[in-house]
Amino acid sequence: MVKAYPTVSEDYLKAVDKAKRKLRGLIAEKNCAPLMLRLGWHSAGTFDVSTKTGGPFGTMKNPAEQAHGANAGLDIAVRLLEPIKEQFPTLSYADFYQLAGVVAVEVTGGPDIPFHPGRQDKPEPPPEGRLPDATQGSDHLRQVFSTQMGLSDQDIVALSGAHTLGRCHKDRSGFEGAWTSNPLIFDNSYFKELLSGEKEGLLQLPSDKALLSDPSFRPLVEKYAADEDAFFADYAEAHLKLSELGFAEA
Repeated sequence: MVKAYPTVSEDYLKAVDKAKRKLRGLIAEKNCAPLMLRLGWHSAGTFDVSTKTGGPFGTMKNPAEQAHGANAGLDIAVRLLEPIKEQFPTLSYADFYQLAGVVAVEVTGGPDIPFHPGRQDKPEPPPEGRLPDATQGSDHLRQVFSTQMGLSDQDIVALSGAHTLGRCHKDRSGFEGAWTSNPLIFDNSYFKELLSGEKEGLLQLPSDKALLSDPSFRPLVEKYAADEDAFFADYAEAHLKLSELGFAEA
């Protein structure tokens, strides 16, 4: 099925390109790619297929959504982005936050993710409690990603690979540490580390370990650990789906 994306003006497309360049500079200067990726994800991952509410529609600028437990620290991302956003008043926050996530993957060496503009900002943030809980297992992951968001097992494992970027902070998530030895490089090392077992100084959350114990998830972990190109291709597809939940229905 081909999605029907809304038509945006030539000026809007130029603003997207200029904003992308500014975002590259900000993310490289501040080393904030993990934070920007988290912003894009947590904005989009609230979508609920049954009610068609939540999703990547700019509501993270609302302090009420920033105050959700799963979003601790994302007020920093919103604050860092605002000076650039002010330069592009025609862009929706919905597009801008998703663009920041796409650029974060690109700047750190990850795959190029297609970006289709045209999301409209929504006024009301979604209810709290729709994002995944890192202390849970595979049933919970499927409940959130599959039942709620409408994504596949392959999407779940590929998206989990974004943990190659960044680290947990105790004051934000209750956990501390990075998943990989270089948390500012987007590669397949998350899957390699997962298969090699727990190591001093590196993090493996219960939701990460669930990928190893689940019979459908584990073969994908092994595939991505062995083949970075396969991971990049599937990640780009899954990230695109996530960033467009509830947008431009097929």
